[in-house]
Formats: sequence, C-alpha cells, structure tokens
Amino acid sequence: MYIRNNLRWRLIWKGAWQTLLIFTAYSLLVCIIYGPLNFHSLAIPWQPVATLGIAVSFYIGFKNNGSYDRFWEGRQIWGGIVNASRTWAIQALEFVTSVVDAPNVDAPAASAAELTDRHRCLVYRHLAWCNALRLQLRRQPELWDEQVAPFLQPEESERIRRFQNPSAHLLRAQAADLRILREKRGLLNDFQHVAMMDTLEQLYTLQGGCERIKNTPFPRQYAFFSYVFVWLFSALLPLGLIGEFARMGPDHIWLTVPFAVLVSWVFNTIEVVGHTSENPFENQMNDVPMTALCRSIEIDLREMLGETTIPAKLEPINDILY
Repeated sequence: MYIRNNLRWRLIWKGAWQTLLIFTAYSLLVCIIYGPLNFHSLAIPWQPVATLGIAVSFYIGFKNNGSYDRFWEGRQIWGGIVNASRTWAIQALEFVTSVVDAPNVDAPAASAAELTDRHRCLVYRHLAWCNALRLQLRRQPELWDEQVAPFLQPEESERIRRFQNPSAHLLRAQAADLRILREKRGLLNDFQHVAMMDTLEQLYTLQGGCERIKNTPFPRQYAFFSYVFVWLFSALLPLGLIGEFARMGPDHIWLTVPFAVLVSWVFNTIEVVGHTSENPFENQMNDVPMTALCRSIEIDLREMLGETTIPAKLEPINDILY
C-alpha cells in the first residue's frame, strides 16, 4: 500500500512513459497526414468524439467504483482479522487459567508451566494461521518455512503444509485443542468453549471473505471493455481535435499533439487506477498491506504473552507498505 500523500514523479513517469510515447507518436502521425501530406479527409466532427468521451468517462467511473469496493472490502476483512486475533489471544490467556468445574473430568491441576505452554501453543498457532492465509492469498507457498513454520511444532508444520488449504486446517487444529482442554483437561467450561468456538467461526468467515475476493476475478466484461473503450476514444481523439485546431490556422494543427496526449493520458490513467485495485491481495503497491498487518498482530499477541523479544514494526520500502 502506497502511503505518501502524493505520488513521486519518477513513479508517475515509470507507469506512464510507454503510453505517452504511443499517444505522442500517433498524434504526430495524424498531424503529418493532415498537414504536410494534405489529407484533410482524416478529420472527423468533434461532436461524436466528445459524446464518446462522456460515455467512456461514465463507464470507467462505474468500473473504478467496483474495483475500489473490492480493495476496501479486503481491507475491512483484514481489519476484522486484527480485531479477532486480539480477541482470540485474550480468550486463550484469560479462559485457560486453572482447573474449572467440568463434569466427567478426572485430571490433575494444571501447572503454571503447562498453562504457559497451552497459551503459547494457541497464540502461536494463530500467528501461523495469519501468515499462512497471507501466503495462500499471494500464492507464495515457498515462504512457508520462513514465515509460518517458526510458529508451529516441526511435525505439525510438516503435516499442515501438505493440505490444499493449510489455513483451514490450522483452525481445525485449534478446535481440536479446545475440545481436549474442555473434555480431558477440564481447563475450559462449556461457556468458555462456546465463546472460543465462536471466535474460530468468525475467523473462518473472514478467511472465506478473503478467498471469495481472491478466487472471484473482477467481471472481465467490465474490465476488458473499459480498456477497449479508453483506447478507442484515444484513437479517435486526434481525429476530432485536428479539425478544430485547423480552424485557428494551418500552424495550429500541431496543438493537436499535446492536447490529445494529455486527454488520452488522463483517461488511460483512470482506467489503470481501477485495474490495479481489482485484486487487493497480489502484493502490489496499491494492495492491502497484509505483511505489515500480520506483523502488527504478532507484536500485539506476543506482548500479551509477556514476551520481551518482539520483532520490530515493518517500515515502508520506497513509500510502499507490504
């Protein structure tokens, strides 16, 4: 996610120079054919070009609204993951505290060391879930050993990573641990068990929302025709402008180049902005900063565990927070 209030000019130029070159070359070609080659039949009336421009502006505005909605929904989902993560950690730390009055449980009182291990297991597995979900959405399974495995026991890590949907099975493992804590260790009563299962259900819902956005591409009929219409308008724009400038004098036809390039670049930029917002989980500069959010969750939860060796907050790289 780009975090500066204004884009740097080098970034604008990097994304625009190719289209500017195409628009400039095309506009110059139109001017040369109309002027030095004296082929005036190339010009077309300005009114239909202007009407097309109005239609295209409405169309790409509609498309960009849909694209932004996808990005904002993705950001809201990850905001929900941050909040649910804190809730899970609080429940793990405050519910799993001592032997409770649970029927049909014949187990010795849990020691402080056992409780610490239980807390750490539940919290660390959740951190593994956050990072595993991020890697699934970005299609980066090769980073498992570096960013997920450290939060799991080696045997559990190797078992979970073989599944098609590791994140779902990590939540399944959490549910299995809750059952053991309630039925065999007596460390959860029925109310606490239900509350923590509700949190797992919320996490499943949030994961499903991410998967829905990731696996359902933006409707191609909107995205594709937006691209086609912008380039069609850009192709007709110099043909409509050159006749208008020719009325001002034969030398004014060359003003077609800067004005046509400017208007075409504006329309194309609006279309590109919408295109880059269609898929918010691709690890691009305008996407949801899932890596930074995972690190924030890790910092909060490990501090709740009482740990002192906490990773630093991620800083933006070249004004981009990943």
